[in-house]
Amino acid sequence: MKKLFLFCFLFIQTIIFSQEKKDSIPKRWNINGRLTFLFNQSAFSNWKSGGENTIATDINVNYDFNYKKNNLSWDNRIITNYGISFSKENGYRKTGDRFEYNSLLGLKTEKSWYLSFFTNFITQYSKGYNYKKEDTVELISSFFSPAYLSFGPGMLWKKSDNSKINIAPATSRFTFVSDKFSGKYGVDLGKNTSFSLGFNLSAYFKFSIMENIKMENIINLYSDYLNKPQNVDLDYLINFFINVNKYITMNLRLHTLIDDNASSRIQFSEILGFGLKYTFHKK
Repeated sequence: MKKLFLFCFLFIQTIIFSQEKKDSIPKRWNINGRLTFLFNQSAFSNWKSGGENTIATDINVNYDFNYKKNNLSWDNRIITNYGISFSKENGYRKTGDRFEYNSLLGLKTEKSWYLSFFTNFITQYSKGYNYKKEDTVELISSFFSPAYLSFGPGMLWKKSDNSKINIAPATSRFTFVSDKFSGKYGVDLGKNTSFSLGFNLSAYFKFSIMENIKMENIINLYSDYLNKPQNVDLDYLINFFINVNKYITMNLRLHTLIDDNASSRIQFSEILGFGLKYTFHKK
């Protein structure tokens, strides 16, 4: 809980600071931010078919700060969320936990095409557990375990900030774990890091389905040349933003992960919530 409160405080302060300083930001920076607080509740009283009272909250922050001058383009994006649920039977459980930073530097060569260099970093804030095993709770992750750092040169096709594809055929990827998770997530037993070299494709598309509904697609594909290149890792995040009015929103988030080093199965999560939002834009 302390980490959740710290997470909220830091990002709210960041947004307030950005708003206070926005008049001093050069016009070559294009900044967009979105803070969303989602809430779900289910309650039952004398319900014959059964049911458990549950409260769940989820905080999402999407923060874009993009720079453009002449033929130089530098796009930065922070995607982060943290969610918890509470029920009388299970107590507090984490329902979402992610921190991701993306940097994409491009030098324009011709219309819509750039020489590029990308950086991607992914981790989580707190401990994660597997509750599916009978009579046991298995610790499966913690802060910076695992953490992934990827970077490499490539070619970028960019039609706009909301429509782009980056291809990086020589991508370096580092995986980090603590001593407790050594031997997992593709890291050899007794070590805390592993290195891979492979092909990376990342894409971002955001568009309006209808007047108050937007769809955001964030796709990452990775194939490791050094270890089973036929097994392609997939990280695909879909967000539906349904705007009720300026401050009230409904969000649907669908997240699919395929990574043989983390799990032999396809990982999937879905979060639907109704809540409050705060957005700002500076160009």
